[in-house]
Amino acid sequence: MNEPLINKVADSGLVSLDPADFYPTETIKLFDLKEHLFMGLILKEKDFRTALQNTDWQQYKDAAVGIVCSADAIIPLWAYMLVASSLEPVASFIMKGNEEQVRESLFLRNISAVSPEKYSEQRIVVKGCGEKAIPESVYVALTHLLRPFAKSIFFGEPCSTVPVFKKK
Repeated sequence: MNEPLINKVADSGLVSLDPADFYPTETIKLFDLKEHLFMGLILKEKDFRTALQNTDWQQYKDAAVGIVCSADAIIPLWAYMLVASSLEPVASFIMKGNEEQVRESLFLRNISAVSPEKYSEQRIVVKGCGEKAIPESVYVALTHLLRPFAKSIFFGEPCSTVPVFKKK
């Protein structure tokens, strides 16, 4: 019984794709409009503009910034635009949303930068577990990106997969 061990996974021709490889590396910061509201509830345009002028925007340098309002207040749309205009010269990424939403958007941006042609006619296994939490939207985006090119797509680990797509 001295037969050599055969790694069937390695011989299967499966290409393993780990969604964690697309995990955002940017620092994420939040800009909370609540800090600039009168009595924490009302946005006064003149006071708001003054507050923005007095804000140290360098604290957001090279960060991905989510604009939020943690107060239950009605915020005019132009206020988000003013904040974005002030952040644009320093921040690497700006959106309205909390930290989780910003991270998810960055994740999806990273995936959209992938050249799917390199997976043409490949049998791809999209890794299903790891140390980092992966939003469901990432799996949807990967499937959408890969399906037109892949020979087949599986979910899981090369030793135990769930078939997702197979080209006919």
